[in-house]
Amino acid sequence: MNKAVAVVGMCGSGKSVLCKYFTDLGWESVYFGGVAVSQLQKAGIPVNEANEREIRERLRRELGMGAFAVILKEEILAKLQKNNVVLDGLYSWSEYVILKELLGDNLVVLAVVTDCAVRKERLAKRAVRPLTPEMVDSRDVAEIEHSEKGGPIAKADYYVLNNGSEEELRAQFEKFMRQLQSK
Repeated sequence: MNKAVAVVGMCGSGKSVLCKYFTDLGWESVYFGGVAVSQLQKAGIPVNEANEREIRERLRRELGMGAFAVILKEEILAKLQKNNVVLDGLYSWSEYVILKELLGDNLVVLAVVTDCAVRKERLAKRAVRPLTPEMVDSRDVAEIEHSEKGGPIAKADYYVLNNGSEEELRAQFEKFMRQLQSK
């Protein structure tokens, strides 16, 4: 079976940049955040931080904390039949447990960690959905307290530190890929 690499980290840590590195190598992608965005679009509700949070939390209330893994399980399995897959945005411990039971050693968790001040600076400058420092703090608390986000980060198989340049992140990604291929 092909590998599924779940890229985890707090908002603004660099998950999307890392996921793009994978897709640039031809990996399939499954974007967990796309579930909330598509639900909002279907309902004609504006896509913004508050509405995305509400949808994420509602789905987890209705389907359990592993909701996104349950919703995306078939898509992940189908893509794994064809290729390696990067999982962009696995959040909760429950999602991790579901996918670990489903994929076993074929699931690898890569955590990207970034100092909070650096994340706030990056998120204030991003073109799509910029966040104020207060919004970042609010999101962090919500994700830690309501989304079990800390568990997959704490249990990651590999870590990269992303406080520097994109070139430094790219070098860490390349090192990770060499380690992954050697196993």
